[in-house]
Amino acid sequence: MKNKSLYIGALLALSFFTSCEKEFLDRPPQDTLVDANFFKTDAQVLAASAPLYSVVWKDYVDQAYYQLGDLRAGTLYRAWNDRDNTLFNTSDVSSSNNSAYRAFYIVVGQSNTLIQNINTYAGAEVSEDVKNHAIAEARFMRATAYTFLVMNYGAVPIIENNIALLNDKNLTRNTIESVWEFITRDYQFAAENLPDDPIEPGRITRWSAEGMLARTYLNRAGVGGGGSKNQEYLDLAKHYAQRVITMSGATLLPDYADLFRYPYDNNAESLFEQQWVFTTNYGYANTMVSQLTYSNDIANGDGWGGDLGASYWMMSLYDGLFESGFTVDTRLKATFMLPGFHYPEITQTVRDDNGTEAEQELVFPAPSEDDAQSFANVKKYVVGKAVDLGGQATTQRYPNNTYMLRLAEMYLIYAEASLGNSTSTTDAQAIEYFNAVHTRAGLPAHEGTLTWDDIFEERAKEFAVEGLAWYDLVRLHYYNPDKAYEIINNQYRGLYVIRPNRMPNPNSWEFIINEDTEVEPYATASSGNFQLPIPAAEASQAPNLRNEPVPYDFGE
Repeated sequence: MKNKSLYIGALLALSFFTSCEKEFLDRPPQDTLVDANFFKTDAQVLAASAPLYSVVWKDYVDQAYYQLGDLRAGTLYRAWNDRDNTLFNTSDVSSSNNSAYRAFYIVVGQSNTLIQNINTYAGAEVSEDVKNHAIAEARFMRATAYTFLVMNYGAVPIIENNIALLNDKNLTRNTIESVWEFITRDYQFAAENLPDDPIEPGRITRWSAEGMLARTYLNRAGVGGGGSKNQEYLDLAKHYAQRVITMSGATLLPDYADLFRYPYDNNAESLFEQQWVFTTNYGYANTMVSQLTYSNDIANGDGWGGDLGASYWMMSLYDGLFESGFTVDTRLKATFMLPGFHYPEITQTVRDDNGTEAEQELVFPAPSEDDAQSFANVKKYVVGKAVDLGGQATTQRYPNNTYMLRLAEMYLIYAEASLGNSTSTTDAQAIEYFNAVHTRAGLPAHEGTLTWDDIFEERAKEFAVEGLAWYDLVRLHYYNPDKAYEIINNQYRGLYVIRPNRMPNPNSWEFIINEDTEVEPYATASSGNFQLPIPAAEASQAPNLRNEPVPYDFGE
């Protein structure tokens, strides 16, 4: 269920929280920075941190979430839109690049502002626990934004004080190693100052922070290693992942599809979600659903994802699908739609030959005989019309949350960290944890040696359309760039058509590549385009961003 008090608190705090301006740091106007009378009670301080769970992430979650996390990774492709990310042609003037960079610095700037406001204005009635809790939330969110920044852009500026840099044209980038150290320290502070249980539904906990530390140490392990991974960091990744698995109280949901059947928010598997609600206030509602939904026939006037779907490469990962035309992997239907798939929870508008409309449960349509392409459109996060949600939806305003961290990732982090600097492992605990995720999907238990490729492909299937696959490739690129390029450059990212063996109720499908298309089907990734360029508009504001990065001064 939604935490309405969290949302109400966010609205109350909004007028005192910095607004989202379209600038590099999203810097707040100094004369309206804060009402000094607001941060006087525990309730007010917690209300001030509530926007960190939604509105400050808006520009990221709306489109950058999947544009970077899935289109660049090749789990999703677009036939006609977002081609720069699909084919690695993203430039310093690409609109998606500008919006992504801005989105992450909005989170950094707003987190910094909250920390400064609490330290400056918190009254005597505010308890130290609540003060530290809210600061921990801000540092957690800041660390998460910096994780996206460093993994997409490499060296970036570390900013702790927005106002001090308001007119600073000498802003420079900090080294990748410095940014990762900054991220680690923020998450460590969060882990030390957040409670084991959420103080309100949807708030992050110690286990959210320790889960992010597991992810952070796994990512850091390959940084600057010259082709090998840091064993100390791999051990720490395993340590934190196992702590979350065994101590957090979180559990895997038995049915994978239930993770995305509304209302799924803040369930037993979730460790961190963006909190969205149905409201007339655009900033607090989920708009990504509009971008993903393939047709207005199952939406509220806003289904814009008609050319967005699983790549041919993504389809090839589902066990047996290309060989026999069928897979027992339950994640496929929960993530992507194939012709003939039924979704009783979603209402579909259909029309007869006379154009008369009727409503039915969603049955995903098949292409016509003349079609040379079709799409395995996105199901994950697509929740239907207002009638399917008790009236809690309208155009660009949906109530369902966005996952940022799930328990399933802890199992697979442990497995990947267990590889060490090898390409495979027989570690029994690693295989057991891998199978916890694998068998939940209806697949037989994996036996024998577990390889990096096994884990990478499992993660792709488990987290497709959750914005993670690209960062798996970035993590690989830190220590084995050639393999990262090879994976990307061999993915078919072009058009194909899906033919069911019958309609209705097919039980197998054929996937046929469209070889006559003018749509370029392959990306070409290399050292020259793997990392996103800092947007030109930002570099022109602060020319020193083009200079070589420097270590960050941690004041020690």
